[in-house]
Amino acid sequence: MNDLWVKQCGISHTGSFKDLGMTALVSQVNRLRRAPLSRPINGVGCASTGDTSAALSAYCAAAGIPAIVFLPADRISLQQLIQPIANGATVLSLDTDFDGCMRLIREVTAELPIYLANSLNSLRLEGQKTAAIEILQQFNWQVPDWVIIPGGNLGNIYAFYKGFEMCRVLGLVDRVPRLVCAQAANANPLYRYYKSGWTDFQSLVAGTTFASAIQIGDPVSIDRAVVALKATDGIVEEATEEELMDATALADLTGMFACPHTGVALAALFKLRDQGIIGTNDRTVVVSTAHGLKFTQSKIDYHDKNIKDMLCQYANPPISVKPDFGSVMDVLQKKLNGKI
Repeated sequence: MNDLWVKQCGISHTGSFKDLGMTALVSQVNRLRRAPLSRPINGVGCASTGDTSAALSAYCAAAGIPAIVFLPADRISLQQLIQPIANGATVLSLDTDFDGCMRLIREVTAELPIYLANSLNSLRLEGQKTAAIEILQQFNWQVPDWVIIPGGNLGNIYAFYKGFEMCRVLGLVDRVPRLVCAQAANANPLYRYYKSGWTDFQSLVAGTTFASAIQIGDPVSIDRAVVALKATDGIVEEATEEELMDATALADLTGMFACPHTGVALAALFKLRDQGIIGTNDRTVVVSTAHGLKFTQSKIDYHDKNIKDMLCQYANPPISVKPDFGSVMDVLQKKLNGKI
């Protein structure tokens, strides 16, 4: 492709796009806590697959607001887990999936003076839509043809739509890009809904995926995502575990250090390009939602070829060599094969 771009949203404070929404939300909560309210706000809570809890905990710590996070036990990376712990949040590890955590936090915040920070809250989306505005600004207000976004709980694709549509209404651009929502095949309720012609939405129990932040079977923003996709003549595509991990590894070979969710979006791009839906000259933006350093174990397993039933075609394992000149030269000559 001649005009492919990656929008890096994972190089922010806590390593994911969730910072965009959480700084807006926590700033507003901080203001509300100083105002006379009929119901006080004594803390802010969320359910999370890892990145939301990291962002919430960091910004609450900066503002001096108690943070409460519900995490599905053994379903997020160690790097994601340590972030809210280090920032002093109350971390509850629950023996359920994200959807179970989401149900519980909604019940708890309805009962206690804890402010809900999940993407049900429109303040999150107001912050996240700035990524769409940045894309237009960085292209000097020239609209890309496609924007591909990984989707789990589905608030982000609606946030991008809001940002693009706001700029259109304001007269900054004359159209919006077509949106693609990319889902992991093991957690693909939106994809199935799309393939049914938007006639039969069914939540599901999400299967295990390396793209753990989008391992969600009952997305709370399903209706808003459908609005965004219909309004932009959008598409939903899925990626298998092998497809997303190969795409992640291929991206890394360009100098990126991509998260698996970026791999989902890239794999969707490859499929749509192969089908001729996205053209060679179409200006296309893939949204990278988090930093790969939060998901290093998946990369280790891939390059060690330690993933069951996966070829790992771009694996690059380290080579054990005896500490002598001859052995080192033999390996280099074989590995580099005349390249230097």
